[in-house]
Amino acid sequence: MPILVKIVNNSHHPLPNYATDGASGVDIRAFLTHNISLKPLERTLIPTGLFMEIPENMEAQVRPRSGLAIKQGLTCLNTPGTIDADYRGEIKVILINLSNETQTIQDGDRIAQIVFQQVEKAVFEPVISLNETDRGAGGFGHTGKQ
Repeated sequence: MPILVKIVNNSHHPLPNYATDGASGVDIRAFLTHNISLKPLERTLIPTGLFMEIPENMEAQVRPRSGLAIKQGLTCLNTPGTIDADYRGEIKVILINLSNETQTIQDGDRIAQIVFQQVEKAVFEPVISLNETDRGAGGFGHTGKQ
């Protein structure tokens, strides 16, 4: 069942939409007055001109676009970026150039996608100890390479 997301579009680009019936995310576009060139390993904040009112107990996750990542080496930092339900500012995307060449972002480029997710709130219960498991405190890479 679709959720209702109120949106203000201050850009001259169309509203975000699902490219196919099976798409999980909507593409969002850069809203720029001039092109931005990103050198290798350089990052920047790209405006979209979009403002959203996300329903309570929901979040919008900003994720990379796979085509942009494989073709140009551009991806999102802080992925997935969370847009909280009570945020009312402009949606902006942190892009980084992981390629070996300078990449240019132009007005209207599809720079990221947004996926909407239900959010569950946690209630914390202070305790003295936790239940034991086979894994215990085993952390990063504790199960080996294979």
